[in-house]
Amino acid sequence: MKIPHSLFTRRNFLNGLLGGWAAALAATFISPIVRFVFPPYREPDEVILPYADFRDMEAGAVKSFPWGSKPGALKKNRDGTHTAFVAVCTHLDCNVSWKADQQKFYCACHDGWYDAEGNNIAGPPPTPLRRLEVAIEEENLVIRKPGGKST
Repeated sequence: MKIPHSLFTRRNFLNGLLGGWAAALAATFISPIVRFVFPPYREPDEVILPYADFRDMEAGAVKSFPWGSKPGALKKNRDGTHTAFVAVCTHLDCNVSWKADQQKFYCACHDGWYDAEGNNIAGPPPTPLRRLEVAIEEENLVIRKPGGKST
């Protein structure tokens, strides 16, 4: 069956198809650049957590906590103090996990290793894990950026 009148010609249809494909390709290349220049998240200056959730940690244990949209790791030291890290690999921002049997942090993306103090010891990570300041204020555990002001 032949349609006597068409809303658009074959040429207009193919031009629209090609233009849509070109726009999708351009968006694929431009969107990572825009996200790099304007990050979609902002890292918090501090995080306040209930200390009761971390009070019963054993020495040498590590527990995770949310640091904005990234994971954090809180380690209880042998002397009873706490050390906090941003649990993200310094190589390509992959999440790191704590290997309790080896007492090391591990990044599975490219086989990166960090010691218990967050120092890079193997694999491609160029720098140590980022440290955060830890303070116990009343019944709260306050974790903040280094040099952050207390509220």
